[in-house]
Amino acid sequence: MTTYREAGVDIDAGDEFVDRIKPLVRSTFRPEVLADLGGFGGLFGLRAEQYKEPVLVSGTDGVGTKLKIAFLMDRHDTVGIDLVAMCVNDIVVSGAEPLFFLDYFATGKLSVAKAQDVVKGIAEGCRQAGCALIGGETAEMPSFYQDGEYDLAGFAVGVVEKAKIIDGRSIVPGDVLIGLASSGLHSNGYSLARRVLFEQAKLTVDSVVPELGRTVGEELLTPTRIYVKPILTFCREFPIKGLAHVTGGGITENLPRVLPSGVNARVDRRAWTVPPVFTLLSSVGAIEQEEMYRVFNMGIGMVMVVPSHVAESVVSRAADLGERAQVIGEIVAARSAEPKVEYVA
Repeated sequence: MTTYREAGVDIDAGDEFVDRIKPLVRSTFRPEVLADLGGFGGLFGLRAEQYKEPVLVSGTDGVGTKLKIAFLMDRHDTVGIDLVAMCVNDIVVSGAEPLFFLDYFATGKLSVAKAQDVVKGIAEGCRQAGCALIGGETAEMPSFYQDGEYDLAGFAVGVVEKAKIIDGRSIVPGDVLIGLASSGLHSNGYSLARRVLFEQAKLTVDSVVPELGRTVGEELLTPTRIYVKPILTFCREFPIKGLAHVTGGGITENLPRVLPSGVNARVDRRAWTVPPVFTLLSSVGAIEQEEMYRVFNMGIGMVMVVPSHVAESVVSRAADLGERAQVIGEIVAARSAEPKVEYVA
């Protein structure tokens, strides 16, 4: 008699996995969560009475080829943080508070221990963002993925009062750009980084690079910083005009997405110290500066646009919240309608 297990799908392993992750999932629950893990859909009470005009904001993303580093190191408890970060950092730029999160985990053959570590990271990311992990999907697809590998996708939903949506429309010349420091590469540019470090420089994840002060693998697997809680605090306390999550495309491509026509962002590259990992990549790979700023975050993971009179207070408040922030430029008038980034130095 042929069974599903013989075909490569182990239902019992899937059941064991769900049982193992239930405590992790429950640790993220907010009061609005109305159902435990295991149903066909996650239930979340919006509490719409708290808002005059609630607007739901959603986002989805993955971790990309950063997963290759996790496979090489056989460490899987941090990429879940990256998964959450890439989604919630996107929706918070609208001023939205992330409410709940769902994940999709797909693999060829389910390793319960490995998948549990992944969900451990997802739960940690949700706790950092203050959102609930209310559901997900685990797909075991024999022969579809290489042995020992998997893919991740995430989905976040948040809410913002319609009158408080941050959309960049009020940005004018004279406004100030404040950059929040990144924790490293975050989850972008890994295809280029892997080519430079592993193929060109012939390094491995275990190679210790003096300028990094740790192994290549440790540097590359550093989790993406989650900015939700400080950003929501800034939104409550200051007139934040625009927010840009610096992901694939770097500052060059992402900052113009929040600017209205008729203005440019003038960014002073001398305003912050670029972390060593980016200098290493640029040097070893002979990557032009303009390309570096189009691919990587270069040490700035989030950019805020604020009126000049509150800039100093925002930087000071960021320090109180444990964030490294600095003024990195300003908004200037532009002749062309299409916004762009102008770099100084």
